[in-house]
Amino acid sequence: MSPQDQLNRLRREMDELNHEMLDLLSRRGTLAVEIGKIKRLQGVERYDPVREREMLDFIAASNQGPFETSRLQHIFKEVFKASAELQGEDRDKTLLVSRKRQPEDTLVHVKDVTIGNGRPQLIAGPCAVESFEQVNAVAEKLALSGVKVMRGGAYKPRTSPYDFQGLGFEGLKLLKTAADRHDLRVITEIMTPGAVESALPYVDIIQVGARNMQNFDLLKEVGKTDKPVLLKRGLSATIEEFIYAAEYIMASGNNQVILCERGIRTYERATRNTLDITAVPILKQETHLPVMVDVTHSTGRRDLLLPAAKAALAIGADGVMVEVHPNPAIALSDAQQQLDFDQFDQFVEGLTVQFPQLDLVKK
Repeated sequence: MSPQDQLNRLRREMDELNHEMLDLLSRRGTLAVEIGKIKRLQGVERYDPVREREMLDFIAASNQGPFETSRLQHIFKEVFKASAELQGEDRDKTLLVSRKRQPEDTLVHVKDVTIGNGRPQLIAGPCAVESFEQVNAVAEKLALSGVKVMRGGAYKPRTSPYDFQGLGFEGLKLLKTAADRHDLRVITEIMTPGAVESALPYVDIIQVGARNMQNFDLLKEVGKTDKPVLLKRGLSATIEEFIYAAEYIMASGNNQVILCERGIRTYERATRNTLDITAVPILKQETHLPVMVDVTHSTGRRDLLLPAAKAALAIGADGVMVEVHPNPAIALSDAQQQLDFDQFDQFVEGLTVQFPQLDLVKK
């Protein structure tokens, strides 16, 4: 058989497969329409992101090539979207996080603190809780500066298993004690579903860190609580993936969700990560949730914290996060990116001069 004959044969086989695929897609569309009718009879109109994620995970586990998994997942997402349209649904509108579903902004309430009301919040504190003396000194400084919410890591997910991993539950109690002493609200990261319940008495806002953005069991667990959740964008996550992660939390019953842009991983090495500043207005257009920016982890550089914070507030962020330590030189984690107290004073002053609406109440 000549090469041309081989080519013609393969093309005929390809055409046959195309016809089969078209037939399968038509049959799938017909099934989608029937499912839509049943859903309307049941009063179920909401798109189910969990079911879609299960299918995408199945594709990732079953793909034998030659197509890349990401390419196949994209194709299937388009099929899912088209099927939803056949059912008379706007998939984006059916998402709980979607601004199409809820045009008005969500306000997140943390006792007497409100996030998303037009007065940006400043969340500050040490990278890690190291001792009561350290965290209490920071809490005192924050209270005097007018900050209302203190961050601090009791559980520290680190790239190296040999780096300081945090004080764990004991650190959580130290953080809460220091915060209560100075009338501050506490935000801290919880890393596993099993740790959520025991942490609840000690936290006012649960943080889901970047490395756990797609820890779906954790997202579902924090979604069952009545505590606000700050969800950080994953290191390599798209905005769409970020939004779906928030949907997991809301689909589990918790609508008090804050999105946090903390920089994504790119080829650039001048900063620790690359701050995707345009993610802020995109997220605020696509969702009704408050959006904050972590300037410490996105830049990794003290000299860029103030410019990055100004950029975040200028583009519409509902607040910024920054790390503060009494003596960064001896900090047990991320020493190079934390502010000392004098630097923090300069940071706050530089921010409030340009953004007097910042929600600070100095004592």
